[in-house]
Amino acid sequence: MAAVRVEAVLAAAEEQEAEKRRSITVEKELELEYDLGNLLAMDRNPPPAAALRGAGPRREALLQALARDNTQLLVSQLWELPAERAGGAGGPLVAQLPEPTFPLPREKPPPKPRPPTRWEQFARLKGIRRKKKTSLVWDEQAKEWRRRWGYRRAGGDPSRAWLAEVPAGADPEEDQFARLRREKRERVARNELNRLRNLARAHRAGSAVPAAPLHPTGHQDRDELRRVARVARVSTASLGRFQPRLPKEPAEPPSRSGGKKRRFEPLLGNLAAERSRQLELLRDMGSKKPVLDITRAVNKQLRQEEAEAAAANKGKKQSKRGKRGRRQQRPGRSSKKSGARRQPQQKPAGGGAGGGRRKKA
Repeated sequence: MAAVRVEAVLAAAEEQEAEKRRSITVEKELELEYDLGNLLAMDRNPPPAAALRGAGPRREALLQALARDNTQLLVSQLWELPAERAGGAGGPLVAQLPEPTFPLPREKPPPKPRPPTRWEQFARLKGIRRKKKTSLVWDEQAKEWRRRWGYRRAGGDPSRAWLAEVPAGADPEEDQFARLRREKRERVARNELNRLRNLARAHRAGSAVPAAPLHPTGHQDRDELRRVARVARVSTASLGRFQPRLPKEPAEPPSRSGGKKRRFEPLLGNLAAERSRQLELLRDMGSKKPVLDITRAVNKQLRQEEAEAAAANKGKKQSKRGKRGRRQQRPGRSSKKSGARRQPQQKPAGGGAGGGRRKKA
């Protein structure tokens, strides 16, 4: 067995160490620009143009090596950030990312701000500021803290109290409990009407075509109230699909869009689908043959045939009606009923043309 020299062993160890360092050491002419908040690295170094020409294994290998080097530089920058253990000493190591600096576009459009209500507009005009109240108040009767509004509120519901005070100047024979219940129903109805007005105003402000104005004094006619109820119905998340209908409320006609919402494709997603969609669009634009919609053409043909059949049937009915009228006008074929109808229309003897002919005879 040949003797192994120490120099050869040391040289092999140095080569292995250099290979390990080469895997994490990347040299660039220009430093990369980093946005660690978005995990983004921008490489300003131009790639070799000769190696990127054409398509082949050499180009793919170059692109993979370039992506690998830039990823290694980004990971090296992440390891320099302050980190801590999540969930104790045995947890994973988590790095604290800084605030992002590169502005990225939104995937979805920003939500539209909610239009102010009538009270908010009035408060802004008069300079009224909202004072924050605590949700719990002390109830002297129950001797405990209760909610200011809602179920089991402080003081209880006056309409459900066992004793009601008769106001000064009121009819002593009037049922005060019935009056309190009636006033409560009126307040609830007034609040619901105000809520529907706010929804109608918001819908009118958000629509492109301005709707008919509503009277703010409360003198709405039947059409305006029906429109307000329809707007309130479709203001839910299900677009009014699960809302109960009123006893005499008509069914809503189907919309032209078929009830489909607008769908926005994600900006970062399936690139293959985006590529195929763009190629199909360019292919249709470049082709000289017009795009034929089979469904639309069939529907148009069916409507045309139905219209022609309806016109033919209408013509047949009119011709039959005309023939029936001519038959009734022929002499000698009139029925007894028709003669009975014409009998009162005959002129008296001696006063018409028949009497004249008799005189000549």
